[in-house]
Amino acid sequence: MEYTLNGEPRSSDGPIAVGAVVEAETGNASPKGVAVAVNGDVVPASNWSYKVTEGDELDILVAVQGG
Repeated sequence: MEYTLNGEPRSSDGPIAVGAVVEAETGNASPKGVAVAVNGDVVPASNWSYKVTEGDELDILVAVQGG
């Protein structure tokens, strides 16, 4: 299955949950300050069990401190 993460093509052998993608990218299953959008729609952390499907576009945004 092919999908896009932050503009980069990715692939998976089968369906993958948003939470699994977040954990793979951040190294943490429940990171603080992380927002996820799938095809432009925000997916709340309570729904990270949502399965990514063929052609989905994911964006993971991480809040950082500083000025």
